[in-house]
Amino acid sequence: MHWPFCASKCPYCDFNSHVRAGGIDEARFLNALLRELEHWAALTRGRTVRSVFFGGGTPSLMRADTVDAMLDAVSRHWPVEAGAEITLEANPSSVEAGRFRDYRAAGINRVSLGVQSLDDAQLRALGRLHTAQEARAAIKVARRTFDRFSFDLIYARPGQTLEAWRAELGEALALSGEHLSLYQLTIEEGTPFAQLHARGKLIVPDGEAAGCFYDLTQDMTDRAGLPAYEISNHAAPGEESRHNLTYWRYGEYAGVGPGAHGRFMAGGNRRATSTERNPERWAALVETGVHGMIEDVPLTRAEEADEALLMGLRLTEGIDLGRLAARTDLAPADHTINELIGLRLVQRSGPTRLSATRTGRMVLNAIVLQLAQSFVPAKTTQDTTG
Repeated sequence: MHWPFCASKCPYCDFNSHVRAGGIDEARFLNALLRELEHWAALTRGRTVRSVFFGGGTPSLMRADTVDAMLDAVSRHWPVEAGAEITLEANPSSVEAGRFRDYRAAGINRVSLGVQSLDDAQLRALGRLHTAQEARAAIKVARRTFDRFSFDLIYARPGQTLEAWRAELGEALALSGEHLSLYQLTIEEGTPFAQLHARGKLIVPDGEAAGCFYDLTQDMTDRAGLPAYEISNHAAPGEESRHNLTYWRYGEYAGVGPGAHGRFMAGGNRRATSTERNPERWAALVETGVHGMIEDVPLTRAEEADEALLMGLRLTEGIDLGRLAARTDLAPADHTINELIGLRLVQRSGPTRLSATRTGRMVLNAIVLQLAQSFVPAKTTQDTTG
């Protein structure tokens, strides 16, 4: 469930987030979200909810009673699995951290904090409104309030040294619980950082330097007992984000709210949905109809295969090519897989499972493209080149 509003727009962010200086009509957006939930319930009768994720934007700008109303609606429309994971993303300002107990009372059982850095100068450079001290305080409140919590950091930032990252990550590991998200800074099109980068005014580590940051991150998290289970996500065994695993394992999910995406099965086809990105236009669509969707289309088998491959290879466990073939009748050609194995970019683990190596995860987009371009009907995947 997407809450698209933020107190400010970070210069590196290309998410569907919006700043409304005059405030918003929270009741209006709640009513629209509730109505769109009804539409999703009609599309997915008979399903059971295993997880709920409030993303954004900044969901911690919502009142706790707004969260409570949405979770009540979820439980009215679907059976909810016992122990379902209910996550809310939050910014670590002192005001928002003070709401954590109310969020827990509303049904939130896991929180994900957008810390991004534990250094005040770096936080200012990233456009963040909180201080490092507020971040540390929010982490402590999260630890006391929720059984499960996580926080995000961004590394390979402009001017950052390996030694500075070693110290910052060491502190983060000491503060962390059983999950940590560590993202290498990427320059996204259409952002202020992209404009600065294009003019040569923002320099980030790339190539070999970026690889050194990545290797240090993997080594330190491995030693701390939080190995990577996905390219940017680290957890103790059993503490992975169950909601995000649904995406990466290419399961079904409903995308509710402005700019949300969904994937679900209907009539034997996987359907792709997306909603209007502008919050006010989305709300108007819901109010004049029953939902804010601007796309609801069946995917071809080739499109399914491409998406499943892209998502599955992000995971350390990799992707089950047997399951992929059973669903799409497609599989990467054996000679392409063998070529990538020879380059030590992918590896087989079991008869049908394929995963990227640590080296491969650094060039994952290129690997996915090469494998996808080699797709052939599953029954003819055997290499006949001799």
